[in-house]
Amino acid sequence: MRDSQRSSVYDAETLVRSMFDRADERNLRTVEILGSSVTLPVERKFGSVESVQAYCDQALRLNWVAETWTRASISVAVRSRAGNTAAHYSNEVIAVPIDRDGRWAMRELVVLHELAHHLGDDDAPAHGASFVDRYLTLVGEIIGPEAAFVLRAMYLAGGVKTG
Repeated sequence: MRDSQRSSVYDAETLVRSMFDRADERNLRTVEILGSSVTLPVERKFGSVESVQAYCDQALRLNWVAETWTRASISVAVRSRAGNTAAHYSNEVIAVPIDRDGRWAMRELVVLHELAHHLGDDDAPAHGASFVDRYLTLVGEIIGPEAAFVLRAMYLAGGVKTG
């Protein structure tokens, strides 16, 4: 199937990551989104592949994750990836760039994106509506509902379809 939402999904997520980065840099966590004032929660950052692995292991063991997605019972391996352009998921492996320029990917929003790929058990497009719903659920439950609201708003603004 054609992954027609891929670039719209990535564009929206890039905007959200930028919002979180600016909130951290300026220590101003309140943003205006669609007429609402939202206080962004703190997003976890990772210092090593091992810490990303531990985070993924813990996320997959959460009761509600296991009850929601059958693939939570399948562990995921985390490894470093050469280059700095993207994190990647394939065949139960999450690859994250760790060189200095790739450290942008060593963050909770990116890791949850890759876990949303892992948890999918359908033949839908990689960044289709079912993926978007999984990702929004993970972000909302793990980072916080405010983060999911901001992400959903950016998806909406970018024309991304949800399920």
